Amino acid sequence: MNRLTTAILALFLSTQSLAADNLVLVTIDGLRWQEVFSGYDPELLNHTEFTENKQDLINHFHGDSLTEKRQKLLPFIWQTVAKEGVLIGNRDKGSKAQVTNSWWFSYPGYNEILTGSADPKINSNDPTPNANITFLEWLNSKSEYKGQIAAFGSWGVFSSILNRDRSGIYINAGLEAADWPKLSQRAEFLNELQGQLPVFWENVRPDAFTYGFAKEYLISKKPKVMYIALGETDDFAHDEEYHQYLHSAHRSDMILAKLWQTLQSLDQYRDNTNLLITVDHGRGNTAESWPHHASGPALTQYFGKEDHPHKAGIPGSNEIWIAALGPDIKALGEVSRGEAVFQDQIAATALQLLGHKSEEFSQDSGKAIDSILK
Repeated sequence: MNRLTTAILALFLSTQSLAADNLVLVTIDGLRWQEVFSGYDPELLNHTEFTENKQDLINHFHGDSLTEKRQKLLPFIWQTVAKEGVLIGNRDKGSKAQVTNSWWFSYPGYNEILTGSADPKINSNDPTPNANITFLEWLNSKSEYKGQIAAFGSWGVFSSILNRDRSGIYINAGLEAADWPKLSQRAEFLNELQGQLPVFWENVRPDAFTYGFAKEYLISKKPKVMYIALGETDDFAHDEEYHQYLHSAHRSDMILAKLWQTLQSLDQYRDNTNLLITVDHGRGNTAESWPHHASGPALTQYFGKEDHPHKAGIPGSNEIWIAALGPDIKALGEVSRGEAVFQDQIAATALQLLGHKSEEFSQDSGKAIDSILK
């Protein structure tokens, strides 16, 4: 090989991004961009109906600046992801991320994330098996990924969103116990403990179990692609408990930190895994509307055509945020301004990170967020 050929080859290799072999997608149900980018909301902190133990929250999450406040609430997001990866969705800095579905609640949002397109027919959170194929199911149909896809969700409806019977993906969701072969002692302990605890919400378990099971599966089975869906933030918000919502957001950040630490401790995943983080929907952008989220059509569907206070929907419900970290993600930090990005682009972005063209998966899918990819 002569010098010219060597130089050309070196230049070619230097401009190519070799996709990491593994991908982990994490969703945090209904966590607002406002808390992610600004820390706790002072108006909600002082709201006597929504917040208990105000001084405890101040002790944990107060800062003398916005930067310090958000770092106290979400230290991994701001000390690791913001420095080594990218954060999109701070509308106060002109960065916009939003859903394209017309409903602004969970099942439609998760379908959009996982299939790359909104489906107007998905208009409830009922556990109806999803007629649409997710990118996880599509990958699982390929020989190199067969049996290498797994999903863990705090909400039991994920078995329907991911269509367990058709997709063939390993799914553990809701109050289900771990049931893969050769369970570790820790997985068996989590099974026992989960069965002994009270159920706080119908068909929903604490996120600690969801992550605990996911970690044990990750270590034992080493899948190439994993989806982890955390849910407590949304449930506490609907319960109108802002203090619990904040503590849950902080625990979600701790889970992300432990997940990343675990990935970097295993040979298969170290420096060979991309992490995507996002949410299924936003929430109301005022203190009074914060516990809720829904579009105008969704509210009309549930309350009828009679007058209700939010005919155009609950403002803020369609506003989301997206974060990414890994060897194929640019270290852009907190994005300011730029073009809006959309929930239907996440599936294509995930596929491109794995070296696949989204067009092969779906012609209707949103395009990958190329601006964040190396």
